[in-house]
Amino acid sequence: MKLVLASASPRRKELLAQIGVQFDVSPVDICEDVIPDEQPVPYVKRVALAKAQAGHDKVEQPRVVLGADTTVVLEGKIIGKPQNKTDAVNILMSLSGRTHQVITAVAVVCREQIYSCVVTTHVKFRTLSREECDRYWETGEPADKAGAYGVQGLGAVFVDSIEGSYSAVVGLPLSETAELLKLADVEIWHT
Repeated sequence: MKLVLASASPRRKELLAQIGVQFDVSPVDICEDVIPDEQPVPYVKRVALAKAQAGHDKVEQPRVVLGADTTVVLEGKIIGKPQNKTDAVNILMSLSGRTHQVITAVAVVCREQIYSCVVTTHVKFRTLSREECDRYWETGEPADKAGAYGVQGLGAVFVDSIEGSYSAVVGLPLSETAELLKLADVEIWHT
């Protein structure tokens, strides 16, 4: 069965390619606003499934569609993408010297079946200075990332430790995603 990635994320494309999955890309545009009082895990599950279902509705022939969503959580509060430089610096300073969670949900829609998982990873930041957060913003990297940093890029210098799935922090937990794809008869390590 051919896979469709319902995302424009270059990181998710790279991660799927890394495990040898053949796929097409068909980004979807859905509302990712947090519903009042929505908790982090239900939020990422809802958004990942909405992406996968929107992608499935969009394709013409039967396909397997994968949607995913990643959010950063500090003390139970969802931290989205920064609105501007001030917001980004404030987010980074709130993460400074602390451990936060990165929660990634993956949903795979195949015909009438839905397979999904949620992976939580704990990320500890070293103590940051406001000046380095300002300089990091100037690189352009944090502008489109939940939590205002990219662990796979320049933001890696902020990370003291990771407990859990590194690839989930990047945007797609590979071990768990491979298991979901197997359930949907999508090959990994395709040559």
